[in-house]
Amino acid sequence: MRITLLTNKDLASNFALNLLLPRLSSDHELHVFCSDRVGRKPTAPGLATASFYEQTLPLELLFPLVDAQPEHGELLTFQGLNTFLVEPVTSLNQPNSSEGLGKLAATEPDLVVSIRYGCILEAEPLVVPTRGVLNLHSGRLPEYRGVMATFRAMLAGEEKLCSTLHWIDDPTIDTGRIISIQSHDRDPEQCYLASTIGLYPSGCTAILEAIGMIEAGHEPNAQAPGETGTYYSFPDQASLEAFTEAGHQWANPRFVTALMSRYLPARQ
Repeated sequence: MRITLLTNKDLASNFALNLLLPRLSSDHELHVFCSDRVGRKPTAPGLATASFYEQTLPLELLFPLVDAQPEHGELLTFQGLNTFLVEPVTSLNQPNSSEGLGKLAATEPDLVVSIRYGCILEAEPLVVPTRGVLNLHSGRLPEYRGVMATFRAMLAGEEKLCSTLHWIDDPTIDTGRIISIQSHDRDPEQCYLASTIGLYPSGCTAILEAIGMIEAGHEPNAQAPGETGTYYSFPDQASLEAFTEAGHQWANPRFVTALMSRYLPARQ
């Protein structure tokens, strides 16, 4: 199949692509488009720390250094992942414009897979892939629609953290037919970044299983959510302060160091 992946230029998206692309590239033609950010730029100043760890640190500091080396580590940068693609990773921040729609259509996708993509797909791009659009949402649906679902689940004291694989059936956000929900126990000592990254091993496995079924001609079982749930935008400053007061941490230095080291070439 021809599969086009829509994702965001951030650390968690890159990690998810590292789990997916090597597994998919032997049997499928792959393209990847990235948004530069999710939705409108958030206004709460407390989100600057999260943005640093999710984008500034990997994209501006670490990845350029790694890309300049003759060898790579266990995990690949966006540039390193190009080896699995028909064409290099490309930005796509306006998928509903005539130009953006043309870029998407030019990949002639049988299937589109969205992971953390920062733009809402309207009616026209949704009908481009012949077999539909899958989305992996980093939260339990329909309870936690919108952005930063892991933040909301941690703030609410949830015992489980979840990802939801669902179809994007229309331009509404996180309302499509649900294929599967993956969950694991939340470690109360784990930081936000680790909790978010930790969703993707099981979430990407669910994507691979769904793609296998679709390739075999069997559409995965899916059910429409029984309720509308709650839509969350970016947290305001009061929510961010409550998150910190509850003892949560954006990024644990030990976790960040361990994850970043996986991008570095092995020492000789």
